[in-house]
Amino acid sequence: MHVNKICQIPTLAIVATIFSPALAAEETRAGQWAAGKEVYLFCYFTGVGKTGLHLAWSTDGLRWEALAGGQPLLTPEVGGRLMRDPFIIQGPDGIFHLLWTTHGLDRGFGLAHSRDLITWSTQRFIPIMENVPGAKNCWAPEMIWDPATSQWVIFWSSTIEGKFPETLPGGDNGWNHRIYRTTTRDFEEFTPPELFYNPGFNCIDATIVPYEGRYVMILKNETRNPPAKNLCVAFAERILGPWSPASAPFSPAGVWVEGPSVLRVAEWWYVYFDKYTMGQYGAMRTKDFRHFEDVSSQFVYPKGMRHGTAFAVTEDVFLRLKAYCDKVTAPKTN
Repeated sequence: MHVNKICQIPTLAIVATIFSPALAAEETRAGQWAAGKEVYLFCYFTGVGKTGLHLAWSTDGLRWEALAGGQPLLTPEVGGRLMRDPFIIQGPDGIFHLLWTTHGLDRGFGLAHSRDLITWSTQRFIPIMENVPGAKNCWAPEMIWDPATSQWVIFWSSTIEGKFPETLPGGDNGWNHRIYRTTTRDFEEFTPPELFYNPGFNCIDATIVPYEGRYVMILKNETRNPPAKNLCVAFAERILGPWSPASAPFSPAGVWVEGPSVLRVAEWWYVYFDKYTMGQYGAMRTKDFRHFEDVSSQFVYPKGMRHGTAFAVTEDVFLRLKAYCDKVTAPKTN
């Protein structure tokens, strides 16, 4: 497999380990969420993303409280110096990986790593689309470990001028996205980007979770003419595909949404989404990714929260993080 060395910026020693998780590890961790010994975190941005990384916490997936009094916990330093669409995933070795959109017109994404969500490695900009002719952007990067090929699969949405002209008229002022991917084993070398998923329409904001021995992708139909702006589902036996056709939309009818994130809480899978034209967040839940219940009326979240990721951590990781956040925001005494 041909590999490009995209970036050689030094990173901290925490990323020296070569990861070798398996699907069983993914599903075991998901199963532990029902045991009540973990706490849920939500990373998000506010405004246009200038302030950086924000975190909230919950014990039930519905009522969320901002950590550090809503103050940012990490300031963006690379690319266009924004931190939009933050995505955090924890490897089976315990290391957390953070990816984010650095600017709407950047052709790469931000990347950092941490053992505790407190101290982070040097931020890096991965210019994954800069050598792709006609590429205009790189939005909402996420990733998942692929046990079938023993590598991380990183995916995002991009518009490449001249591609998919049949759906260009339905796009947003020249934006006509599809989902692209790269792979890596060590976060130093990345395979050349390639098309990951083409549902036949302009799409953004894909997220993937393991589910009953296979995989579920939730993504946004970004079609504007006629308006769609809703969420749908696809399924695959393997992460690299082939993926099924996209389902009919399941998000609330007539509401423009984006930035889906999926979290398992006991027997439920919660799907959170940004109602970005309304300045609100919403939530639905499901047990099978075919039938959904809108629970937005029960969803309590920090003011100004936008597009982010929900994930689970162990209680000890959370308690150390909360103690740090409380110390940061504690009133100073003379």
